[in-house]
Amino acid sequence: MCSIRTSVAGGMMDLAYVCEWEKWPKSTHCPSVPLACAWSCRNLIAFTTDLRSDDQDLTRVIHILDTEHPWDLYSIASEHSEAITCLEWDQSGSRLLSADADGQIKCWSMADHLANSWESTVGSLVEGDPIVALSWLHNGVKLALHVEKSGASSFGEKFSRVKFSPSLTLFGGKPMEGWIAVTVSGLVTVSLLKPSGQVLTSTESLCRLRGRVALADIAFTGGGNIVVATADGSSASPVQFYKVCVSVVSEKCRIDTEILPSLFMRCTTDPNRKDKFPAITHLKFLARDMSEQVLLCASSQTSSIVECWSLRKEGLPVNNIFQQISPVVGDKQPMILKWRILSATNDLDRVSAVALPKLPISLTNTDLKVASDTQFYPGLGLALAFHDGSVHIVHRLSLQTMAVFYSSATPRPVDEPAIKRPRTVGPAVHFKAMQLSWTSLALVGIDNYGKLSMLRISPSMGHTLDVSLALRHLLFLLEYCMVTGYDWWDILLHVQPSMVQSLVEKLHEEYTRQNAALQQVLSTRILAMKASLCRLSPCTVARVCDYHTKLFLIAISSTLKSLLRPHFLNTPDKSPGDRLTEICAKITDVDIDKVMINLKTEEFVLDMNTLQALQQLLQWVGDFVLYLLASLPNQGSPLRPGHSFLRDGTSLGMLRELMVVIRIWGLLKPSCLPVYTATSDTQDSMSLLFRLLTKLWICCRDEGPSSEPDEALVDECCLLPSQLLIPSLDWLPVSDGLVSRLQPKQPLRLHFGKAPMLPGSTTTLQLDGLIRAPGQPKIDHLRRLHLGAYPTEECKACTRCGCVTMLKSPNRTTAVKQWEQRWIKNCL
Repeated sequence: MCSIRTSVAGGMMDLAYVCEWEKWPKSTHCPSVPLACAWSCRNLIAFTTDLRSDDQDLTRVIHILDTEHPWDLYSIASEHSEAITCLEWDQSGSRLLSADADGQIKCWSMADHLANSWESTVGSLVEGDPIVALSWLHNGVKLALHVEKSGASSFGEKFSRVKFSPSLTLFGGKPMEGWIAVTVSGLVTVSLLKPSGQVLTSTESLCRLRGRVALADIAFTGGGNIVVATADGSSASPVQFYKVCVSVVSEKCRIDTEILPSLFMRCTTDPNRKDKFPAITHLKFLARDMSEQVLLCASSQTSSIVECWSLRKEGLPVNNIFQQISPVVGDKQPMILKWRILSATNDLDRVSAVALPKLPISLTNTDLKVASDTQFYPGLGLALAFHDGSVHIVHRLSLQTMAVFYSSATPRPVDEPAIKRPRTVGPAVHFKAMQLSWTSLALVGIDNYGKLSMLRISPSMGHTLDVSLALRHLLFLLEYCMVTGYDWWDILLHVQPSMVQSLVEKLHEEYTRQNAALQQVLSTRILAMKASLCRLSPCTVARVCDYHTKLFLIAISSTLKSLLRPHFLNTPDKSPGDRLTEICAKITDVDIDKVMINLKTEEFVLDMNTLQALQQLLQWVGDFVLYLLASLPNQGSPLRPGHSFLRDGTSLGMLRELMVVIRIWGLLKPSCLPVYTATSDTQDSMSLLFRLLTKLWICCRDEGPSSEPDEALVDECCLLPSQLLIPSLDWLPVSDGLVSRLQPKQPLRLHFGKAPMLPGSTTTLQLDGLIRAPGQPKIDHLRRLHLGAYPTEECKACTRCGCVTMLKSPNRTTAVKQWEQRWIKNCL
């Protein structure tokens, strides 16, 4: 037995915000019984409440919210007839399963990839049999984090693909999608989603003698099997384990089950405690893909005990008589699987909820590590919530306490026994459901009044003052999100404005150490990550504009180049886009027409309607080049947006290529050219800008060290405002998110359905180029169309950066559709 440690350092868990319900006059939201809650890798949270109407009818409601805009929740009247018992997100975070106490399972998916538009098209039913456990089938993707190699240079060493078989494969090894559920009466039901959209469902008994299953959990093995753990709720009964194999035989789903070794909780075999904890209240595998470690909690009316068990292979001792006949050598010794207890706690207050980490940390030594001797890495701890309102983070193997959060103002000594504590008047507010985020840096809890609390969990647990250790953990987890594509909002919760600069630099340093192919894959993701980090500090806000613009420029460049087609289809030569890049890099002539002569202009011929439809994007390129050149004379101010482009040879080269393409297209259809307001009619604005841009590009090309722009170039750029009207660029979408306002450690009080009046964030500083008047016309940030001050079109907005764009496309041309396809799922 190990005791709960009392020396718990402060400041390891604190409240970020609380979101509660307004008092409704007609109907009231009450927490459902049981309460279900789930957190997706996109940082969307789903939870349930019951909506009670005047005539006491209950509607089972599923609420989905984004952690960045918790007040803006989307509520689904689920049409479940009984209480919702389980909620489960899929690996991509875009689909949600809900199951109820009548045996009905529904699959909800995003309509149009919008976080506030959900529909249920498929589902399954085991009539009248409540669902107690639910999971998506495993897709065979498992990435392990090697914490001990966090200093390695290659991402491949830090994060490795683990050989893991999907639960079921289609032809060619493609994983089949579907879900598995366990019912109260001991049935296991599997539903498979066929590519055609049909659902194959099959139901089988877990074992011949069916009994009541009060608690169950589901885990997966590397070999593609499924393990189900069940308990009937009494601690005097064994916890049973079953192996489940799913296969498709002649277009039908087949389920085979097999009994595995079972266990009795240690507290029931101890004569002193035999009847002290009569009920098993929580049964969880430590992770979905770790079927050999299980967490159990047994409780009485006032107290609980938690045990952690591990399944091991052990050699069977062979009797001497048989040893003499045929000696057992090495591998031939008979082996047996046996459950062994890893650790147990002393008597605790009554546990109300458990949350397990989702980070797949690879522990080199899975045996018991004493938590005090090892650094706490996020993801090694699990959370226990108690009926007295406190939350403990305990080491997932040794169960030693690492951090405590008290919802009430008066913390108590941890080692004070539960019996001595004074009874509080009425039930204490406590979490009925909890979930850890995907990086274990945040914890959400829903209490018995349906209120949602978001807690930060410090990344350097046990090392409260060590900033460099916190930075190292945050960097490691940012890299993990970069590789997996998961949302990194929960990491931003911990970034102080003073950390931004060094995090951005270190992230860039790690990125440049990767091989060229991986760098290309991650190139846009790292820019988006840097932009979200720079939003958090007033010193770096202007750089957010540059990162956004760079993402936009990369997108425009790759889209426009992809429209070019080779003149003869079977040419083995490079694509026109690659040839354009090569020629523009080789010919450093400042005259745009001389560069154009070297290109095969027949490859640039496009349909006239297409060219006209692209005019808004071409106008943006022209405006941006003019703005950059006009801002060259006062380049000393890094607070001006666009500052970093003046030294960025790659981006200037990209703009130069686009200017050449636009010039050629202007010969085909002059009305697609960018429009400039010039002081003289005879001036060729494109030639002038191309000449100045080329001179600037030559100063900072890749070959050799970058030189300062010469006086003549700066003088010419000084004259630009007198020759052309300099456009005002709409630099940054306005983001009304929370994360940049959570920096002072004061928890925010929010209400569901009511946008908060928050103090201004760091991003709304009156920077040059960022000032916006209240009635200014709004703009579609991706199509670069003006929507007017009060748009009539339906628009969607990104919850992270605030980009606004129309939901329905006003254009019908293929080229524009290709541009819009980029933004269907994600924004910049």
